[in-house]
Amino acid sequence: QVQLVESGGGLVQAGGSLRLSCSASINIFSINTMGWYRQTPGKQRESVATVTNGNRIKYADTVKGRFTISRDIAKNTVYLQMNSLKPEDTAVYYCNADGIWRSGTLHVGDYWGQGTQVTVSS
Repeated sequence: QVQLVESGGGLVQAGGSLRLSCSASINIFSINTMGWYRQTPGKQRESVATVTNGNRIKYADTVKGRFTISRDIAKNTVYLQMNSLKPEDTAVYYCNADGIWRSGTLHVGDYWGQGTQVTVSS
């Protein structure tokens, strides 16, 4: 089991910045892929940014050049730095952990945080 706790959401004006944090209950280096997803009412949850334990990073086209995902392995924390925010970035943002490595074996597992609201006003 992995517990994920997000923080850092809030209300910001368009063009502003926020940094989201996701603290994990285990060593994040053992997590195969961590990522940030977002969801708005009536829409499917979408991937925003992901990072593998090999530090391969992917971004959604809509956030490339504006958002940055990073990890602090010593703190077991993943961050999402969001700059040049737009009203369309408004959503609940969720942290995700997908797959746990134990003794050289990848264990299937998909874990989610409780979500943090990001609201960007125009």
